Amino acid sequence: MLGKLTRWLRMLGQDVEYSNNMEDSQLLAKAKREGRILLTRDFQLYQRAVGKDIEAFYLEGSTGEEKLAEIAYRFGVPLEIDMSSSRCPKCNSVVKPVSREDAVGKVEKTTLEHYQDFWQCPKCAQVYWQGAHWVKIRKSLLATRKMLEKQEKGN
Repeated sequence: MLGKLTRWLRMLGQDVEYSNNMEDSQLLAKAKREGRILLTRDFQLYQRAVGKDIEAFYLEGSTGEEKLAEIAYRFGVPLEIDMSSSRCPKCNSVVKPVSREDAVGKVEKTTLEHYQDFWQCPKCAQVYWQGAHWVKIRKSLLATRKMLEKQEKGN
């Protein structure tokens, strides 16, 4: 399952579709129809995709950072979150800035007291801000960048 990777890629501004309840044939048909790259850890699915002329990428990494570094290396995905192009990790829509006033009632009062900048998904209405959890996000991105640098030097 690549659900966590999906959320990371969406935050990084990538248009990513994800489903854990589609049959392989449905995934292949969707990828072909929409011109998407199929990311998978299933080698047989990868081979079927390539055999059907569908662009696919087989992920070998075991950690989230390793997988993200593989994708960044292969597809040139910048490992920086730019909120002007970031997507909702839940539903894939591009998030939009909202005022603190618009966030009232949608986030905790203490969050409003401590943070100025908020973004909201126009589709699912989830509100986001760069809170304390961003320390972990930045740390993960830094670790991923270091892995990417090693990959680039090794090849």
